[in-house]
Amino acid sequence: MDRDSLIQELRNLISGFLQERGLLLVELIYRHEGRDLFLRILTDKPGAGINLDECAKINRQLSDILDENGHLNQRYILEVASPGADRPLKTREDFSRSLNKRIRFFLSELIDGKLEWEGVVKDTNGDSVDIEIEGKSLQIPLSKINKAKPVIF
Repeated sequence: MDRDSLIQELRNLISGFLQERGLLLVELIYRHEGRDLFLRILTDKPGAGINLDECAKINRQLSDILDENGHLNQRYILEVASPGADRPLKTREDFSRSLNKRIRFFLSELIDGKLEWEGVVKDTNGDSVDIEIEGKSLQIPLSKINKAKPVIF
């Protein structure tokens, strides 16, 4: 199985496991560092956050499932963590949960001559995010967002 197919299977397996427990898969990172394979899972509980004890419990449960499932036929290091207050925003649902919050956007293409914008999320519709910057509206297509994260004061 190629790397992309394996990662997609892992994403589906882990996402389903987390959803059954009322959690979201924020990010899955599959990376070799030296001789070690790291599988990092960022997870969150909508509206409540996730604590260290919950991360440890999920780490043990996921480890058992991954070992039984046999997707990873090599030694790996599993890390389960909260994404923290500055969690990356990627999906329309992420931006919907961020209504009326200040977000910094890093774009793949220029919009109005800039690759970086900061504004308050006002709406998510279709495939874009509407933000307000100093009383003006700007629409940012999701497809042009490389990275977005909350601005923490």
